[in-house]
Amino acid sequence: MKKAYLLVCVIVLILACGAVAGAVTLDFLEVLTSPERTELLKGMIAEFEAANPDIKINLISPPYEQADQKLTLMLSANQKLDIIEVRDYTIKQFVNNGKLLDLTNYWNNWDGVDTLSGIALSAAKFVDDTPYILPLGIFIKALFMRDDVLANYGVNYAPKTVSELVEICRQITDPQKNQYGFAFRGKSAEIKFSDYVASSFVEAIKDSEYIYSEEKTFFTDPEYKLGMKVYIDLFKKGSPKDSINWGYNEQINGFVSGVTPFLLQDPDAIPFINQMLGEDKYSVVPAPVGPFGFTVLDYGFNGLGIPSYSEYKEEAWKFISWMCSPEKNGYFNEHYGTLPVHTITFEENEHFRGPHYQAFNYEMANPDKYLFKLYPLDSEKWPGWMQIHEADMQGLLLGNRDLDEVLTKWDKYWTE
Repeated sequence: MKKAYLLVCVIVLILACGAVAGAVTLDFLEVLTSPERTELLKGMIAEFEAANPDIKINLISPPYEQADQKLTLMLSANQKLDIIEVRDYTIKQFVNNGKLLDLTNYWNNWDGVDTLSGIALSAAKFVDDTPYILPLGIFIKALFMRDDVLANYGVNYAPKTVSELVEICRQITDPQKNQYGFAFRGKSAEIKFSDYVASSFVEAIKDSEYIYSEEKTFFTDPEYKLGMKVYIDLFKKGSPKDSINWGYNEQINGFVSGVTPFLLQDPDAIPFINQMLGEDKYSVVPAPVGPFGFTVLDYGFNGLGIPSYSEYKEEAWKFISWMCSPEKNGYFNEHYGTLPVHTITFEENEHFRGPHYQAFNYEMANPDKYLFKLYPLDSEKWPGWMQIHEADMQGLLLGNRDLDEVLTKWDKYWTE
């Protein structure tokens, strides 16, 4: 009897060891790292592992400032990676270098495809109309309004056009009362704000693939010049003078304090504003459009892909398709702050049915009114462009540069 008991124990031990030995460990590198986001991912990974005991996931979370570079170096050396977070900034580079797996065979059998939003589909097939990633989150901008502050000035409506927004900001601005209209962005990616205003005045941009590129710019068009004048007026007549040096944090603080009751921002600003201000003190409305009834919005995205050399592609796909399913994607973005990639999330997830997200949903559902275009991020001219643009914009805002001269310079930079 004792020998039989020992034999059973040995068999159980062998089976247990076999199960552990048979478990696959996937290395997953995230790039948009933050302490809160990493903890969110760890919690979801634990849930996935509990349901899939044969798969373990090792999350690699480099500091945000170093994450893209670390991922690039690891891929270049074919270091072990099975799941990677890919951004709009990096996807073409990884595809061109042969480091991203074409997911078409998986994609064709994934039921999540049917509910992806149009912008999420564009993100997934951003390169060569081929799905190299499953999109995880979307970044687009809408207009935030401090309704309580604006009501004091008789503004109880949302501006429909850019010109109307600028006029309201001009009317309520009173430097002696430290009251202004717009949370201006003078530093750190200021280009996305000036291009939003200026491009909305250019009718021909509707037919352009990019906001501008080496093939075509609109800088020397009279319509673009008019849009730039409107943007400069927004700064000079409707924004704090020190906002020429504002970045993201200063914009949020200006909005929360009420000094600047209009803010153009991405949805990931909502959790911060809710925490600092409260959910009922502001609203979010669709971005105002230009004189031709549309506006151009750049968009950002991140997604999950599989390195082409991974030994565990099937297991990696199992996690990625789980993470990007409507339910899990909705949960992730609800707690992280970006927009979900499935249209049904805005109908089924209580958080995204809330009033602060309907503007983003409206923008994505009206592609004729909101033209989502990207910058030529894979151009050799892009890396130095944002610094050039910011320096020239500072000169224009301070009155130290001539607008025609700057616009001609920008056109030559891209096309010559």
